[in-house]
Amino acid sequence: PASFDRSWNAALGAAQDVGIAVAAADRSSGLIQGRHNAATATIAVIPQADGRLRIQFDARGLGPQDQGLEDRFVQAYNRRMGR
Repeated sequence: PASFDRSWNAALGAAQDVGIAVAAADRSSGLIQGRHNAATATIAVIPQADGRLRIQFDARGLGPQDQGLEDRFVQAYNRRMGR
């Protein structure tokens, strides 16, 4: 499994790659919050019981210009993770 630090850095970088203006990044809680146009985005890096990490992306208030934001984030995250 990937380390928390690597996954955290990849999630934070991927958010910036897709144009999310990061307003808050709290490594200790694993939460990244920001905005993309009219949308608010929350990204969580969540440790699982088996030692793996889950990256959860949630966006609210998506406008037409924000369509595909989650897919772009996932692609950027995977790229940064070397997948």
